[in-house]
Amino acid sequence: MVPEESGSKPVRKRKYDSPLRRRQLAETRERIIAAGAALVHELPTWDWRNLTARAVAPRAGVSVRTVHRHFPNERALRDAVLRRLVEESGIDPNHFELADFHRVTARAFAYLSSFAATTESPRDPSQEAFNAAKKAGVLAAVRRAAPDWPEEAQRTAAAILDLAWDPHTHDHLRRHWELSREQSTRAVTWLVRLVQRAVASGELP
Repeated sequence: MVPEESGSKPVRKRKYDSPLRRRQLAETRERIIAAGAALVHELPTWDWRNLTARAVAPRAGVSVRTVHRHFPNERALRDAVLRRLVEESGIDPNHFELADFHRVTARAFAYLSSFAATTESPRDPSQEAFNAAKKAGVLAAVRRAAPDWPEEAQRTAAAILDLAWDPHTHDHLRRHWELSREQSTRAVTWLVRLVQRAVASGELP
């Protein structure tokens, strides 16, 4: 070890950082998220307990340790994957108006058709957080469209609209009633339009 010269400043090691290194990290993170999203599309149920670092790592071509380097726990990984799925769907549950809800529902049903899941199961915290955001967004849209309605009526209308694009509703129409993707989309958007017209005309539930 070379001693420091008298009066000189201590030599500090530079952290390894460069545009190339940042790009590589971003690309690795992207592969992990893409692998997680692909895995969710293949899950047989809506249960995300199988969305783990160990399951995602080989799909992304990285080690489990690398996954944890980007996502310290399963919740962080699932949150990132869920954000990707929301982006893919083209739906922002926090920004829409009641008048557009039938189009939002049609888009949601079309996207749900790309998943293999066929049965409902307990959802993990990431999914529950999204459901809470969706619930708040639907209720806010109803309140803006019908500000004079009683709270109970607003919540009832919002609950029916929320039910319209729930994965279980999609599965029920497709699996139990054997409706095609187009038929199930028409059915649920028809229901949404009925609610939209009821709200517009002041017809309380």
